[in-house]
Amino acid sequence: MALMIYAILFGFMGYGLRAFKIGVERKANIMASVGLTAFVTDAIEVLLSMAITGQFRFFWAFMWRYILLCIAQVIVLCLIAIPMINLYRKRYPPLKILEIYGDYHHGIHNKINSVFYKYRVSEMVHYSVSNALLHEKVKKYDAVLISDVPSHYKNIILKMCVSMDKRVYLVPKISDIIVKSAEELNLIDTPLFLCRNIGMSTYQKVIKRTCDVILSGMALVVLSPILLVTAIAIKLEDGGPVFFKQERCTINNKKFMIIKFRSMIVDAEKDGRPHPAGEKDDRITKVGNIIRATRIDELPQLINILRGDMSIVGPRPERIEHVEKYTEKIPEFTFRSKVKGGLTGYAQVYGKYNTTALDKLKLDLIYIMNYSLLLDVQIIFETVKILFQKESTEGFSEDRIAEMHNVENTNE
Repeated sequence: MALMIYAILFGFMGYGLRAFKIGVERKANIMASVGLTAFVTDAIEVLLSMAITGQFRFFWAFMWRYILLCIAQVIVLCLIAIPMINLYRKRYPPLKILEIYGDYHHGIHNKINSVFYKYRVSEMVHYSVSNALLHEKVKKYDAVLISDVPSHYKNIILKMCVSMDKRVYLVPKISDIIVKSAEELNLIDTPLFLCRNIGMSTYQKVIKRTCDVILSGMALVVLSPILLVTAIAIKLEDGGPVFFKQERCTINNKKFMIIKFRSMIVDAEKDGRPHPAGEKDDRITKVGNIIRATRIDELPQLINILRGDMSIVGPRPERIEHVEKYTEKIPEFTFRSKVKGGLTGYAQVYGKYNTTALDKLKLDLIYIMNYSLLLDVQIIFETVKILFQKESTEGFSEDRIAEMHNVENTNE
């Protein structure tokens, strides 16, 4: 029975954490997912065993055995997973993709090609070419990538791909994300989709707030040694203040002061203007480099969560200057303020620190339009995984910093 329970738990946790996606995820993601699945499953199994036998008094005696067992198990699982991933990639070579792009060409092919083991954009063509030529080109490839194509032409291309049994990858517009969250109604003999667009229900808000208070309070207690050591290290390095406070926006564009550990030199923005952190920013202190890489600089925001300014999961609270600038070019950016800002969120775990404003908006809208408590749990686990991904904390390049001052135009 114990083995059966363990197998079910491992399968359930592994599925939720994408530990079995050997043909989709990067190796680092698979390793992190496998490790997290093993640690969580082992912990649940130990607690269940103690609950069944009533042996909770032996918890601390078993803790070190549990940790050593987990480490050994993770090592074995990773050693098994790596050759499986290599075998899969050898058996299934990258898909050859035709990109059909519109007037706003944002270089999506470079991002797609970075997943070299899965995709290869072999050719790009503008949507305005003749249908006959497009048909011939689509026929040559395994899949089609539709990138920022006007709706009328997108529909034609989609129907063409369906008739030819070609898989389609689609860069969604904001309206596509809203429609995707719709529910199907069968009230009449014509299909209807319902987009409620009301955000979280009162019940969901109460549950979410209760979880925020309990989890943030527990986290502050458990992580207090790390918080204390970090505060001492920051103070000893240059004698400056331990915390850094900055005005941010949360639900309904309400302003609040976000609290972080200071990771930059004092007066890093003494001219009063925002300066996004670059890839090699000399304003970041030695301690700052460590706490930024490990996300420890974000931990004081647990206080913001207890106070009700933020939630554990939600869109990242943006600086007021950025919100105003982004909203001027992308009016839909205000949709992010339908929920509280979060310590972590959909855009943080599936995007990067330097992801564009438009892409952040789309990612956050996926969360807002499809909110559930289960989705919050998934994002929390995904947050643990990204600690192993260096690219998630990648700073802004010079080109992206320039872009921050000239936010991209969009036809959304």
